[in-house]
Amino acid sequence: MFTERKKYSLLIFTILLLVATSFLFYQDFKSSHNGLTFAMLDVGQGDALFIESPTGTQILFDAGPPRKILGTLSSVMSPFDRSLDAIFITNPDQDHIGGFADILKTYKVNMVFEPGTISDSKTYQNLEQEIKERNIPNILAKKGTRLDIGGGAVIDILFPDRDVFDWSTNDGSIVAKLTYGQTSIMLTGDSTARTEKIILENNSAAELDSTILKVPHHGSRTSSSSAFVKAVSPEYALISDGKDNKYGHPHQETLYTLTQFGAKIFRTDLLGTIIMKSDGEKEIFNFQK
Repeated sequence: MFTERKKYSLLIFTILLLVATSFLFYQDFKSSHNGLTFAMLDVGQGDALFIESPTGTQILFDAGPPRKILGTLSSVMSPFDRSLDAIFITNPDQDHIGGFADILKTYKVNMVFEPGTISDSKTYQNLEQEIKERNIPNILAKKGTRLDIGGGAVIDILFPDRDVFDWSTNDGSIVAKLTYGQTSIMLTGDSTARTEKIILENNSAAELDSTILKVPHHGSRTSSSSAFVKAVSPEYALISDGKDNKYGHPHQETLYTLTQFGAKIFRTDLLGTIIMKSDGEKEIFNFQK
């Protein structure tokens, strides 16, 4: 009997210790999230970007391929947090939306933004049905829309600037600019040189100038035209790509273009998840394998 009570007491102590440790971790986690947090999550060959504003608004741009997002997202979100203020589907391809099924099962999502392009894939059809059944507001992203996400951070939609329902999924990708103080990030999805040309024609160099370029389409040669990279003039270029992927991403032509304009390149296949924190004046990068 004494032995059983001792085991029971040890179990209770262990549980209380775990709860206390988790609480302290949560407090540390919250206190470390002053300013803007931006993370390019390592989801292999795909895209998933996490944003947390200075006031705690949390947004996910894409969710990578299936069964990749939850583990890496938990590295930048508190284990007690099970809600996202918004998700963006920059385009309906599998490597951008495959992980949203897990997201919707695990997190409460308050709104969805889409470009208007469509796909015949089962993954896309199931996702659209799930969004509808959960009564999540589904908003068409359009140029001119500004999202105030709190604490001085804003997201401006640059593209689409027209109806793109019959465009290719890459050509019709959402392109947006995240700005917080002197830090700005160009978010490009899988946009192509065709998309870049339209954006260049309709925005000034000052509007496009950004600290960080999320390199379009995993560093494919079909994107990151010299004219676009020159206009954005990024200090840092971030590439989301899978190790030894079958597409050969990033392509050497794109890497050359980025270095030609002085951008420092960070890649998920080499560095893992890329986390940037900004106080509005300077940026600090960390990497998680």
